[in-house]
Amino acid sequence: MVTLDDIRKEMATQLQIDQQLKSVEVRADALDDALADAAVQLDTKVSSLDYEIIEKGFEGFMGIGRKPWVIRVYQNAETAAHAAKVAGIINSSNEILDEDEVIPDRDGLYYVHHFGMNICVKVVMPIGTGQKVRPETIISDIKSRPDTAQFDEKQVKSLTVNGTGGKYVEVGTYNHDPSADAIFVVDIAADEMEATCTITPPSSGGADVSPEMIEKALKTQGVVAGISDEKIQDLVDNPSYNVPVVVAEAHKPVDGRDAYIAYNFETDRSKLRAKEAANGQVNFKELNLIQNVVEGQPLAQKIPAEEGKAGKTLFGKYLEATNGKDISLPLGKNVKVDSDGRTILAAVNGQVMLVSDKICVEPIMEVEAVNIKTGNITFLGTVICKGNVEDGYDIKASGNIEISGAVGKCHIEADGDIIVSQGIMGRDEGHIICGGSLWAKFIQNTKVEVEENVIVNDSIMNSDVSAQRRIILQGKRAAITGGKLFATECILAKNIGSAGGGTETELAVGFDPRAKHRLEELQEMQGKNIRELEELELDISTLENLKKVRRQIPKEKEEHLVIIKRRRDEIMDENEGFNNEILEIQSHLRELKNIGKVYAQGTVYAGVKIFVRDEKDEVVADTKNVTFFYENGFVRRGKYEQPVFDDIKGPDGYSTN
Repeated sequence: MVTLDDIRKEMATQLQIDQQLKSVEVRADALDDALADAAVQLDTKVSSLDYEIIEKGFEGFMGIGRKPWVIRVYQNAETAAHAAKVAGIINSSNEILDEDEVIPDRDGLYYVHHFGMNICVKVVMPIGTGQKVRPETIISDIKSRPDTAQFDEKQVKSLTVNGTGGKYVEVGTYNHDPSADAIFVVDIAADEMEATCTITPPSSGGADVSPEMIEKALKTQGVVAGISDEKIQDLVDNPSYNVPVVVAEAHKPVDGRDAYIAYNFETDRSKLRAKEAANGQVNFKELNLIQNVVEGQPLAQKIPAEEGKAGKTLFGKYLEATNGKDISLPLGKNVKVDSDGRTILAAVNGQVMLVSDKICVEPIMEVEAVNIKTGNITFLGTVICKGNVEDGYDIKASGNIEISGAVGKCHIEADGDIIVSQGIMGRDEGHIICGGSLWAKFIQNTKVEVEENVIVNDSIMNSDVSAQRRIILQGKRAAITGGKLFATECILAKNIGSAGGGTETELAVGFDPRAKHRLEELQEMQGKNIRELEELELDISTLENLKKVRRQIPKEKEEHLVIIKRRRDEIMDENEGFNNEILEIQSHLRELKNIGKVYAQGTVYAGVKIFVRDEKDEVVADTKNVTFFYENGFVRRGKYEQPVFDDIKGPDGYSTN
């Protein structure tokens, strides 16, 4: 039966365990790293920890937008209970277990000692599937001792049922001979840091040394700190005779840990590794040498210095500890300090680096060339390449991209402008995407998508080029030969097409290229849906007619009818969405204020196709010094007009007028 006193004892024990629970708040790139750091701080192992997530971390995309984990970590209750036992707070067992070991199953234990005039017994309950102590074993042990006078066998049996709670219980008496008692000596080290107890074994009829006797001797000699109940209890339970055993230790001072910087990025570039695919193959084009960060991203945190913990000798003398040393934040360029005064944040987008032991964010990245040494480049800022971008290597940048050499069969993408001094040779696989304007000496066999202007000094050959504003060629050759070019406002060149019409050249102006492409995609998808819808309607009609004739059709056909009806409804909903988007795009294209022009200062060769606002003019004979424009629903031709582009300011070596 559980009594109120039992509940009180259990609650008191749980309170003692809870008071031993320690917690720390840690921050790290990965959850495992955070737990490992907490294990060091709490002086335990990871498997002995519980935690709660304060802020969930995020790895980011290729390191971009990475966010550290912030967790609060605790010792779990079992670990705290074990630590309390080791510290003598919960003295329900006398077994000392290594905190790094898994507690195994263990049989029950018992101890029989003579204290004063009494026979005393201590019973420790088993752990796990271990066996309890048999009362017959204890009774036999007591009876086998020649000095035993009398004892209560019934009491001994009852003690084996629930144990003695870590204490010795009197069960009988023996024929005591005081001259045969054990003798013990307590020695204090000269530096007052340690006390030992040496016990001489008792003779027959003599009493053992009790824990109270050792504690009293220590206090009599002036020991006020460091007395270990656990060590004393162990010595009494399992005495080591004629050997000094430590029973008290001074509290040694613990120096405080120095402040340090916890980095959220890899500071050792030699540890940066190429990306490994799921099949285990390493992609040496993805070398991961660049650690991108975004503005406001935490880069590092200063872990404050810890105060030292003062010690105390056995006699209570104060032992001073050294406090940890503070350090200054390693602030470099383009970083700032968060409101907590400890966290370093990126002030701009760019590449985080450790330069002369200071954290910096570089918004501009310079490389000699893009090749096997650099791998592909993905950078939150501007990339400057002093040489060539070799075939098969890519550049992505949130700023501008400036390339002093040539670009091969590559994927180049920038949110800003792209400048290529020596031209682009895509070999039918190159792709340029530009959020600003593209400047190049020439473009060959490349797909180009530009938000603003394409400005070329020499030629565009066999390429698909689209610009939301203008395509301008004004060099010595300024020729467009082959390919499809789209621009909203105008296309300007010296010569367009080729003599003899050997290559198909198509130019289109006066509309939004992106909207035009999207319109074509929608119309194609709508056409596929209509064809599928016609087939579904035929199948539905066939099955429904069959159902009318037979009144019932097989189960699989009934299920198939439900499926194809559901698919018909889905297609009809899709087509309704397609129709609405098509109408919006068509309205947008009709409302374009700039109707577009094509300027040719030299020759437009026969075979060239000119589209202005969806109206077509196919040149059947070579034409010189001509401007194509839209008027009254037709493409008209007029004399060449030299346009002026005052709003375009190009880099050195490039001009539009």
